Amino acid sequence: MTALAQLKLVNTRKPQHQPAVVQRRNKISLRLAEQILLAQAEQAGTQFRPLKLRAYRDADSGIRKHIEVPKRVRAWWFTADNGKTAVSVRYGARTLELAKGEWAVEISSAADLVPTLQAIKSAVDAGELDAQIEAAAGSLRAGFNR
Repeated sequence: MTALAQLKLVNTRKPQHQPAVVQRRNKISLRLAEQILLAQAEQAGTQFRPLKLRAYRDADSGIRKHIEVPKRVRAWWFTADNGKTAVSVRYGARTLELAKGEWAVEISSAADLVPTLQAIKSAVDAGELDAQIEAAAGSLRAGFNR
């Protein structure tokens, strides 16, 4: 018996394109994962500095090269006017309106920061914020039309 005979073979292919809503959802989900890692590093007293590739042109040879540089990740949480910590969700440069007139999630202590970010990430993955993400993407796109 061959190794392939033991497997369940199906007639399907990988989709070539994802819908725009899935691409946006994945983008904000990745950013939320970065925020979770940043919060965990802050609570542990360490630094979170992910690397990204930066392209530059070598002055001597004129060849385009890539170098890894630390990526700047800004925290989405802040101290509100009442002294409590609040977390806002961002899509690009826009802050998402989570509910009508509500722009942030208030948390009682710094220990609740990571679970709150994980809850927001699971809501994004489930598609609960698709309408808000679409509105933010639309306003972001409108800024490019002059």
